[in-house]
Amino acid sequence: MEQQRLRRRYALLDMLRGLTICSMVAYHTVWDLVYLFRVPCPWYPSEGTALWQQTICWSFLLLSGFCWPLGRRHLRQGLLVSACGALITAVTLVFNPAQKVVFGVLTLLGAATLLLIPLDKILRRVPPAAGIAASLAVFAFCHNLSKGYLGLGTWQAVILPKVLYQGYFATFLGFLAPGFYSSDYFPILPWAALVFCGYFAAQLALRRTGGLPPVFRRGWAPLCFLGRHSLLIYVLHQPALYGLLWCLWHF
Repeated sequence: MEQQRLRRRYALLDMLRGLTICSMVAYHTVWDLVYLFRVPCPWYPSEGTALWQQTICWSFLLLSGFCWPLGRRHLRQGLLVSACGALITAVTLVFNPAQKVVFGVLTLLGAATLLLIPLDKILRRVPPAAGIAASLAVFAFCHNLSKGYLGLGTWQAVILPKVLYQGYFATFLGFLAPGFYSSDYFPILPWAALVFCGYFAAQLALRRTGGLPPVFRRGWAPLCFLGRHSLLIYVLHQPALYGLLWCLWHF
């Protein structure tokens, strides 16, 4: 029965999500040690760890978009993920306001999942390769939106008016308001573009083969298990990590 469930769920995607969850837990373990328990770790604030963090984010967003055309109950899933994002915001505001999470990755994933519902019929008319290219272009061009301009890297192609950067809704869209802080900030722009990129990648694979290749039905069961329960693990892993590290630190 378990093997049948894995085959139905595209076990490879679950396994990739499980790998990403493991990487995330490892990253946050080091983060907790450095910033909450003040353990010296000279190598942690480096370009390497920043790249590590980015690979985790990119993987979650691309996988979420790729899985969208394969799944069902998008409204339910979007609302559930959004609710989990709101829960994390509420908990951090109460118990750790210095490291509060407002508009974190779960809030983004929930919003992107819901946004794709009305856009799906339109996006299906876009050639998938063009959709991938456009999504990556939007991501790159809007990557510095929070800094007040559009462009690639330090090239300020378009300087945006400061009037756009006001309020929480604008901040959620990507126009970072003065004084806003979040330890995990993923606005709609540019990050939803990666979800759309994954969506178009799935469309490309489905249209070329009429379905995903058989390799997508294969996966290593332990990682598939973690991938199937990734949302629950995401919500609970930080309290569990903190409790475990606190016990090890004090006993």
